[in-house]
Amino acid sequence: MKLNSIGLSTEKSEVLSEDLNGLLASFQRYYQNLRGIHWNIKGKRFFDLHLKFEELYTDANIKVDEIAERILTLGGVPYHTFEDYIEKSKVPLGKNVTQDENAIRLIVDSLKELLLIERRILEVSGEANDEGTNSMVSGFITEQEKTVWMMKAWLAEEI
Repeated sequence: MKLNSIGLSTEKSEVLSEDLNGLLASFQRYYQNLRGIHWNIKGKRFFDLHLKFEELYTDANIKVDEIAERILTLGGVPYHTFEDYIEKSKVPLGKNVTQDENAIRLIVDSLKELLLIERRILEVSGEANDEGTNSMVSGFITEQEKTVWMMKAWLAEEI
């Protein structure tokens, strides 16, 4: 088995890079959705939601960078075109979302897709003995599950 410079299988690192690129594409769409709802939200909850959406898109932007850097660490090349993001993203597209409940549902639906991708990555990274990817993705999952719980509480819905 051929190992890369960080001691992981090059073959498994390539698979992980591809999976992480799918996560990157989905996070980019999630980020852009958050920007859109931040800019376009209307109604009596505007002030609270506007700030919350800014918090979420700032966090998503940081995660995009972390994912891209992990892909590079594994020897891959991160996606960096809108064409790739559109083609590979699993997150729903949020267009002209202005109402509070629709915005929160878009976030919950997006996080559900991200969590599915991340859990698949955890399986692959576990098999590859890739603690770096495991650690990064585990942290994402913990934060996103809490955000889903909070958003569902806001919607007055069960998790």
